[in-house]
Amino acid sequence: MTTTTNIVKWGNSRGVRLSRRLLADADLADNDAVDIVVENNSIIITKASGKKHRTLKERLATYSDEYVFEEWDTGFAVGEEIIDDGDYADEL
Repeated sequence: MTTTTNIVKWGNSRGVRLSRRLLADADLADNDAVDIVVENNSIIITKASGKKHRTLKERLATYSDEYVFEEWDTGFAVGEEIIDDGDYADEL
């Protein structure tokens, strides 16, 4: 199937609207992950063949180490994000 459409501005990016029939013919649906490749002055979109996104439960099932808590420096304060070390519960 061949179709003609326009490239449209979408925020700071550009987008192309794909018809339902075109997606169905390509075996694609809403929210499918796709791979996009530029080849010989053409943009090729294919269904991503990679592994499906793992859930947190699936990721934690393979975790076998203990987490060591530590502090890190995030730099100087630039706004009002610092809470005074005093007892601020009285202010709530």
